Amino acid sequence: MNSQERQEETAYDVAVIGAGTAGIPAAIAAAQGGARVLLVEKDSLIGGTLHVTGGHMAAAGTRRQSSRGIEDSVEQHLADIRRISQGTARDDLIQIQVANAADTVDWLDERGFAFAPETPRIVYGHEPYTVARTYYGKDEGQSILEVLRAELEKARESHDLTLWTSTPALEIRKDDTGRVCGVSVFKNGQEVDVDAPSVVIATGGFGADSELFEELEGAPLVSASGRAATGDGIHLGRAAGAGLQGQGTYLPTFGGLPDPKTPGRANWSDRQRLTSERPPLEIYVNTDGKRWVAEDEPSIDEKERALTTIPQRTFWTVFDDAMLEASTGALEMVVGCEPDQVRAMANNRVGVHRADDLSELAALAGIDPEGLVSTVARYNDQVARGVDEDFGRTHLPMPIEKGPYYAIRNHAITLVTFTGLDIDTDFTVRSAAGERIEGLYAVGEVIGAGATCGNSFCSGMLVTPALTFGRLLGERLSAGATASRSS
Repeated sequence: MNSQERQEETAYDVAVIGAGTAGIPAAIAAAQGGARVLLVEKDSLIGGTLHVTGGHMAAAGTRRQSSRGIEDSVEQHLADIRRISQGTARDDLIQIQVANAADTVDWLDERGFAFAPETPRIVYGHEPYTVARTYYGKDEGQSILEVLRAELEKARESHDLTLWTSTPALEIRKDDTGRVCGVSVFKNGQEVDVDAPSVVIATGGFGADSELFEELEGAPLVSASGRAATGDGIHLGRAAGAGLQGQGTYLPTFGGLPDPKTPGRANWSDRQRLTSERPPLEIYVNTDGKRWVAEDEPSIDEKERALTTIPQRTFWTVFDDAMLEASTGALEMVVGCEPDQVRAMANNRVGVHRADDLSELAALAGIDPEGLVSTVARYNDQVARGVDEDFGRTHLPMPIEKGPYYAIRNHAITLVTFTGLDIDTDFTVRSAAGERIEGLYAVGEVIGAGATCGNSFCSGMLVTPALTFGRLLGERLSAGATASRSS
């Protein structure tokens, strides 16, 4: 009996909530192993964050590395993660991830994954690895989704896998003993109770829920996350007694321009260039008009940590027209924008301001005027003397001295969320007391980026664990389902 014939059945071996980076491979692996699987997705489309992510993956010892003469090992990868995260990631989980990551990347490779031709490479947007082991597709996350979608269709045709879209999960169901026994979903206008001894939460993060973000990460939310990332899995898990992990590891992504149409959102692709991409001419000031970091600090992680200390985690880049004129070609200040394009945005786009004097600029931008004027005067004096006595900036090419002047508002932005459901090394969800909630599992961003990245952004340690843990969990649950059926 194929999945089309049993769409309305409500008894399964495994129910997976969320058809995204972790949920799809979990459902595929479970079905291929012989389990009866239901995959439910609240959106009308599958893929989750794969529609918006760059899809960076990291693995040591892949066939692609070998073919390019790159020597790497699990031990080197682990050492890099521990160094970059400063030991704040969960070592038990990263060991599982790194040991199985090459299999995941090779699995995609075998199925025609469209690697970007320059990969694997070292990525410098955050603290870099010591070896080229970061991979992504020519169409970023969509390249991963292309493979997963094809594999999902094969599994639906050849195995016992049912997909319900536009079907949000409502509640994790438990039996009289407290063991998980299924999930309630909302399908075709009515609540449906699904029976399943194994339920997998793979719903992603909560970067689109400002209230939950404020509660769990303790910071104002300016989001570049997918709009469906509303924390459904966190709510489902906590209602079922789940504890949390990753508290205190939150780190924002450095600086995104405010979305011109939607308050509280920013666009990562629509941002100012990082120090790793160009030496900065401008200065950064907070709401008081004061500098708060060396603008040429090479470590983006250090800048992100400094950003968490300033009011509203909001800052402005301030510069004059001479600086803007010099920001062209590879030295452009805003991604994809030549000087005249930035000039055209000024006083027309939200967060981009221009004025003939600094006090007027500050008033337009919402910066303390006296603070900005005094800061620019002090900075110009330090440029003239060639010494930044405040923060140790060494790149001091020119003063900010002749209008028009510009200020571009930037926010600490959220791409991923760091707090998530606590799990053990079998991916079983644990209570706040550390006890296993039998029958309930979690993989993907719902376990929090802090689990595999700690208090850092570690290349490939979000997408790859989602894919890897999803596959491993699906295989394990299928083995348990078939063993139970045969006993």
